[in-house]
Amino acid sequence: MAGQGGLIGGTAAARAPVLRDLFVCDIFDASPKDDLGTMEHPIFSLSTRPDRRILRYAHNGVTVEVTPSVKGRATIHDKDILIYCISQLMAALNAGREIGRTLTLKAHDLLIATRRDTGGDSYARLREAFERLAGTRITTNLATGGVETTTGFGLIDSWEILRRTRGGRMISVTVTLSDWLFRAVLSKSVLTLSRDYFRLRKPLERRIYELARKHCGRQPEWRVGVATLHKKSGSTAPVRVFRAALRRMIDEAALPDYTLSEEPGDVIRFARTGVIEDTGGPAPGTGLPGFGPEVIEAARALAPGWDVYALQAEWRAWWDTSGRPRLTAPDRAFLGWLATRVARG
Repeated sequence: MAGQGGLIGGTAAARAPVLRDLFVCDIFDASPKDDLGTMEHPIFSLSTRPDRRILRYAHNGVTVEVTPSVKGRATIHDKDILIYCISQLMAALNAGREIGRTLTLKAHDLLIATRRDTGGDSYARLREAFERLAGTRITTNLATGGVETTTGFGLIDSWEILRRTRGGRMISVTVTLSDWLFRAVLSKSVLTLSRDYFRLRKPLERRIYELARKHCGRQPEWRVGVATLHKKSGSTAPVRVFRAALRRMIDEAALPDYTLSEEPGDVIRFARTGVIEDTGGPAPGTGLPGFGPEVIEAARALAPGWDVYALQAEWRAWWDTSGRPRLTAPDRAFLGWLATRVARG
């Protein structure tokens, strides 16, 4: 789906990397990367208990249905495994190394990289996370790498413990990513996360940070209505409870890179405070000026009821992955793109 969530195969996708059957995760301190698709849409459960409900989500032409296994839907903490895999692959890709969608990794390295405890229980929880990731099935028309299909898949295709300690604790494991997720890596449809992301223990904090990183990017700020943010987050709490959680988040100010504030009209403002590391892939907003209030008002007129700031971030990602063409009038280019985007739905 060209332009959907910025997931477009651009110049990066044209430089096809050399692929291999098995990739060994051996890059120390790789920058944490997250894929744009699951940052934009609520794939992962925010519940701390097994979540066996089927999630159905539709927004701006994208439909997502997530069906859990009997063990429950993959959680946002389970996503650490995918972030680790994507980070390793992107670091190798940027270094010109061969990569593949089947990875061999050391469980201890994964736990350290994602700032988890390395005690015995952590390995058992890691196994449970692999099982939930493999068992969670997604049906969606969300594009990755410029390819739009309506398809069903698991977040990972398979996993296998290769070596154990005498006590049965996993030492190394192989994991095969889904084609859908691997396409996101090949097209560099990823963003760099703060390393402090893994310090966030509350599921909603992690999800709100993801949305801030995706939509605010390198822009100085992003505004979004509470109702829209509630929908994007995937929270199952009533809006009033969700709003109270946001207010606690504002008071605690624990999110890395961003501060939150509440504005009139039931709007949340995200202001960027940190220095966002280069992603090696699409970097929304790089080299483009911010738009004045007259452009924002024109955008609202073109797209009534849409989240204009999210659309602005989407256009910046589209511009970036299109090779950053020179723009003599960025405001007119944005509004022209927006008219086409709204017509497409």
